[in-house]
Amino acid sequence: MGNAATRAKNKYASKAYDRIALQVKKGNRDKIKAHAESLGLSLNAYINKLIDEDMNKEIAT
Repeated sequence: MGNAATRAKNKYASKAYDRIALQVKKGNRDKIKAHAESLGLSLNAYINKLIDEDMNKEIAT
């Protein structure tokens, strides 16, 4: 991918998404990523899924 395409993707992402930095203990990232992949999800999709499910559960109660 060329520089122009990368810049365009980054520009879109900065307008469409917020970023959240997440820190986990050493070694946990690989465990979480492996679990996400076992579910057919990316690490990002897995974390977003967990957050959405938790927030929806709180709203329902």
